[in-house]
Amino acid sequence: MDIRFAGEGDIPGMIDLLRQVGEVHHAIRPDLVRAGAQKYDEAALKKLLADPNRPILAAVEGEALLGYAFCILRETRDDPVMMDRRVLYIDDLCVDENQRGRGVAKALYDRAVALARELRCDAVTLNVWWGNDRALAFYKKCGLQPQKIGMEYIF
Repeated sequence: MDIRFAGEGDIPGMIDLLRQVGEVHHAIRPDLVRAGAQKYDEAALKKLLADPNRPILAAVEGEALLGYAFCILRETRDDPVMMDRRVLYIDDLCVDENQRGRGVAKALYDRAVALARELRCDAVTLNVWWGNDRALAFYKKCGLQPQKIGMEYIF
């Protein structure tokens, strides 16, 4: 397995994985996430691939896309409240449902951490949907800890 930056040839595989992510989120929160939803279409993915502040890592084996990590470089400077900070935000990390348990997620996460260090970031951040217990356990095992908690009161 290799971890590299994604390219346009990875788009069909990314779309399949985006649908898998959508289904996971729909199963957890059908009141918020539509069935069959995917976060990005082909045109949006092409724009992301061209944006140097939105690196996408791809885990591949031969021609097969095993997983991806969509990242966003975020920088806070001269904010009146928040300290100056540069972080690599993992917007989405997905491993193909048929490839889970092989260390693909850990390899993607580790490469994202290495990228954050290369970019002189202060931290790696991400969000996890409450109820996605498998992802939460994985990230805790990687050493991440809660930064803040979003809450809601549903009517």
